[in-house]
Amino acid sequence: MTGSLKATRAAVVLVVFVVAVAVLVAVGTRSTPTTPSSAQTTSTTVATAGGSTTTTAAARGGASSTTTSTTSRRGHGATTTTTTAPHASVSVVVANATNTNGLAAHFSNVIGAGGWKMGTPIDASTTETTSTVYYAAGQQAAAESIANTIGVKPAQVQPLTTAAPVAGVTGTDIVVVIGQDLATAAGS
Repeated sequence: MTGSLKATRAAVVLVVFVVAVAVLVAVGTRSTPTTPSSAQTTSTTVATAGGSTTTTAAARGGASSTTTSTTSRRGHGATTTTTTAPHASVSVVVANATNTNGLAAHFSNVIGAGGWKMGTPIDASTTETTSTVYYAAGQQAAAESIANTIGVKPAQVQPLTTAAPVAGVTGTDIVVVIGQDLATAAGS
């Protein structure tokens, strides 16, 4: 029996060795996963022990775009998903709502430096005292980022409706209306 036991052990060791080699070869030759090159990147966040959830999503392709949101949910585990589009995929039109020439072009250059997809600067249909950043559905985070860049207060970031003093911006993601407040700031 001693001889057949040795043969059985040798066979088992050989089988284990072959399986281990096969697994190592399979793992070693597996292709490396690549980062998707889609226009959007999704980041998922998990609640922390204190109940505060923070999400940061960085878009790939074009200029980077970062969104950070914090949610407090005491006593509950929460998961938040944030999707952020890269700047180069967000169309922006700047409209001059003042009597000062060249403001729409000036602010188009300022905003465009951030990698946004800029349309041709236009004139608004009325003059406005206060600048406003209007956003289409799903573009609030981008509008807030642009507003921050040019010094527009958060209260002046609003949904894009027919009440906006601009024409011909159908299909545009963000419409920036430059009012007298920014004309004064740009002049100083």
